[in-house]
Amino acid sequence: MAKAIPLEELPIFSKKNLPHPDIDYKKGAAFLIDKPKGWSSFQVVKFLRKCTDIRKIGHAGTLDPMATGLLILCVGKGTRTVSAFQDADKEYKAEIVFGSSTPSLDAETIPNRRASFNHLTQKKIEETLEEHFSGLIVQIPPMYSALKHKGQPLYELARKGKEVKRKPRQVIIEQTKILECNFPHLELYVKCSKGTYIRTLADDLAIELETAGHLVGLKRTAIGDFKNSDALRVPELENIFSINNYASQIETL
Repeated sequence: MAKAIPLEELPIFSKKNLPHPDIDYKKGAAFLIDKPKGWSSFQVVKFLRKCTDIRKIGHAGTLDPMATGLLILCVGKGTRTVSAFQDADKEYKAEIVFGSSTPSLDAETIPNRRASFNHLTQKKIEETLEEHFSGLIVQIPPMYSALKHKGQPLYELARKGKEVKRKPRQVIIEQTKILECNFPHLELYVKCSKGTYIRTLADDLAIELETAGHLVGLKRTAIGDFKNSDALRVPELENIFSINNYASQIETL
């Protein structure tokens, strides 16, 4: 098996290091891309394939269609280095609304449970985060996820109203910080290990606070040392690679 390109030797394209159409991307590279809301991670992969004319592209951690922010895509021989990005800590800005929960734990489905949130205070949330959501914690992956059960994605079963037992997993919450608290809305910064479900974190937090809640917005702001502020936006890549109106046609992909 061929060795992975050392991360320090891999060309990484961003606002600080712009790509060029004439580069041979088969030799390996990574792109920092700011994923638009409504796009699936695979739609971003298809878009980059159109830009680079390279089919071999892998992502270092998916984002739900509702989410925005940093998506790192490795192309060509750079796909051998994808685990170096996957293993890095992730940083998010999460928007949570209290008072209702949904089957998908986010705004992709309609609320199916409501609960009072009048007893909540910012201090209580801070104390709960510190006591129950700091360091090593256990999460049960949501049914609305790409994890598979007997070869079938869980979200397909969930859409049919089915639920199967999921194995709990350990993740690490490195840091949380309340950015804004205006009930029923909460904006939260989270730094965590790979494999953390922020939707599950929002739901578990609400349950611990004896209310209901779900995720209504999510932005990945960093993967390791790589920041979303340096990521290339789709219109910028369209301009660099002379692709016209691709973003407006995304719903047909």
